[in-house]
Amino acid sequence: MKFSEQWLRTFVDPALDTEALAHALTMAGLEVEEIAWAAPGFDGVVVAEVRHVGSHPDADRLRVCEVDAGHGTPRTVVCGAPDVAAGMRVPCALPGAKLPGGIEIREASVRGIASAGMLCSARELGLSDDASGLLRLPSDAPVGTDFRSYYDLDDRLLTLKLTSNRGDCLSVLGVARDAAALTGATLRPVSIEPVTPTIADRVAVRIEAGDACRRYCGRVVRHVNVGAATPLWMRRRLEKSGLRSIGAVVDVTNYVMLELGQPLHAFDLAKLEGDIRVRFARTGERLLCLNEADVALAPDYLVIADATGPVALAGIMGGKPTAVGDDTVDLFLESAFFEPQAIGGRSRRLGFASDSSHRFERGVDFGMAACALERATRLILECCGGEPGPITEALTELPARPPVRLRTARVPKLLGIDPGADAVAAIFERLSMLVLRDGDSLAVTPPSFRFDIVREEDLVEEVARVYGYDRIAPQPLATASAMLPLPETTRTIRELRAGLALRDYQEAVTYAFVDPAWEADFGVPPPLVLANPIASQMSVMRTTLLGGLVDRLRFNLNRRQIRVRLFEIGTVFLGAGGTQQPTRVGGLAYGPVLPEQWGSPARNIDFFDVKGDLEALCHPLAPTFEPAHHPALHPGRAARVFLAGQPVGWCGELHPRWQRKYELPLAPVMFELDAEYLQGVPVPTYQELSRFPSVRRDLALVVDEKVSAASLQGCLLRAAPDVVWEVVLFDVYRGKGLDIGKKSLAFRILLQDTQRTLTDEEADAAMAVLITAAEQEHGASLRS
Repeated sequence: MKFSEQWLRTFVDPALDTEALAHALTMAGLEVEEIAWAAPGFDGVVVAEVRHVGSHPDADRLRVCEVDAGHGTPRTVVCGAPDVAAGMRVPCALPGAKLPGGIEIREASVRGIASAGMLCSARELGLSDDASGLLRLPSDAPVGTDFRSYYDLDDRLLTLKLTSNRGDCLSVLGVARDAAALTGATLRPVSIEPVTPTIADRVAVRIEAGDACRRYCGRVVRHVNVGAATPLWMRRRLEKSGLRSIGAVVDVTNYVMLELGQPLHAFDLAKLEGDIRVRFARTGERLLCLNEADVALAPDYLVIADATGPVALAGIMGGKPTAVGDDTVDLFLESAFFEPQAIGGRSRRLGFASDSSHRFERGVDFGMAACALERATRLILECCGGEPGPITEALTELPARPPVRLRTARVPKLLGIDPGADAVAAIFERLSMLVLRDGDSLAVTPPSFRFDIVREEDLVEEVARVYGYDRIAPQPLATASAMLPLPETTRTIRELRAGLALRDYQEAVTYAFVDPAWEADFGVPPPLVLANPIASQMSVMRTTLLGGLVDRLRFNLNRRQIRVRLFEIGTVFLGAGGTQQPTRVGGLAYGPVLPEQWGSPARNIDFFDVKGDLEALCHPLAPTFEPAHHPALHPGRAARVFLAGQPVGWCGELHPRWQRKYELPLAPVMFELDAEYLQGVPVPTYQELSRFPSVRRDLALVVDEKVSAASLQGCLLRAAPDVVWEVVLFDVYRGKGLDIGKKSLAFRILLQDTQRTLTDEEADAAMAVLITAAEQEHGASLRS
């Protein structure tokens, strides 16, 4: 919201300078994002009248002008503007004037003719980028007057960064209300007197969507001069608020919207047929909007329609076929209240927004519709003339504004200060709220323009805003805090991050709402679809971290990074409604194993490199890997990861299908594990070192090809007697001497006792136990 400080001070004029006023508004929650001058600094520019224009004898594009600058004697000015003409009034920079950009005007000879000044365009004065011609002033502009004073340029412009709950401050009146409440200054709202109808013409209005449109007011105004000039004061206030002047009728509707916060629209009455209906769009209906967008209307679009069909998108934009044009004589003015839920989100779907939709989405004052229409009618009559008819109004049930109960004891409990019940009640009264005492409570009825006051906490916030956040002294916490326990059997997420960073991975942080295509490619369960996504490519909640990591890989590859190691620790959303939200550890490795160097031959990353990274990350836990199928991973190079027999995640190369789809030169190796299992670690236990020599036995077992080394090793460890200290795989053999479909797995077995040296018989007995377990669980046999 951008507005002129001088305009605001016509409503309320506190005894504060600009900076102090901006600080007061900011501390009350209406953040002043920027303070700027209405125009850059310049001086020596006056209002002048061009008396005569002649051709330059030595230049076709130059004109020799006789200019009255209010000093009695006309002066000669050489001008190159194509639109200079006798009788027009324009700003003229006199010799000695200093213009924006450090330009100083001096008397000079232009192609042999002395020129005593310069006629100025808006761009030369820093008012706009328009350099197509001179800045034309009204014919009644007083000649000789200082232009800066006449054009009201010694003004400051304030830009507010409003939160979405303060739609009432999207107007100068709304900001003035808060400024008056904060400073105690008197609020002087504009006086709105009803316009007396001079004709009886009406257009009937029917509301067919009562839940979406609660109030609709309309009025016919005939014999309007739409070509009339917009008053300079109105045009300047619009320009200072960032709106350009279009025409008197449209300027008036925009002006009232900025002044009172109520959007309005003007139709060309001659282009309307039959009654006005407020309804939802029907299948197949279309509308050509004022911005030339041809919109196919969905059934949930609220429209203003006549007998021929939709003529406007309610609360968003009017239709071009019924717009006010140069040939318009009769108007139908509209002022309505639409429910925010009926307007919200439609602009995003349409791909364009408007000042009107910006306000209706946040809620406008449902009590302002008729007043704004009266205000607009009077301004149009003053600017363009015309004959007004009576207001036609259609009503359904207006929103209820029930009293909100505030227990006065809650104020000190929540804010840490106790202004007292009388001071709290006075604050609400300054905010135009009705206050009734009820014992130790206040029954506060918010006004029609405050949609954000619905519960007790909202009232407490209003007390804090007006009392002053900067007046609330900081206080120490009243409760004691204690260190939370950190179990020895749990490691933190920070430790997992550090472990991956030590393995040369860099952390990535990606959005939790992702592209649906990623979930179709990499996810397993159906994702949770967002009801109101911020963008179409971020419309579902992620069920896996893999999609975001692949996207970041592509980002790096596009910037010529050939070696990428990424990890992310984040939440995924599973189950109906995303109710299950486990934390996952995901990672990706791509490109050479080591940075380019002379000490090691170049080799790209493979599954076993990442497997080693996971084993280091899980230490002292010992993960096992079993071949398995995952839709995102290569069918022959993927494994399920287990910890203590519990499946905790996946590891493997990206599927070739997705490698081609995402245009990756090489397949990255990826993993995703549940953080909860990685965080658990066993308590270290003391184990006595033996002083006696160990016994080594090698055990070669022949098993079916489908039996994994990890499962056989786990079987041996589970069956091992106490004297078995280590079972390590050191060889895998396939080929001559073995049947087809068989393989030999050779393990190194270390046996040792802490009290004595083992005998051969004891070692043989322990080995027999291992062989028996392997035979019974996996059908293994000793290799001959």
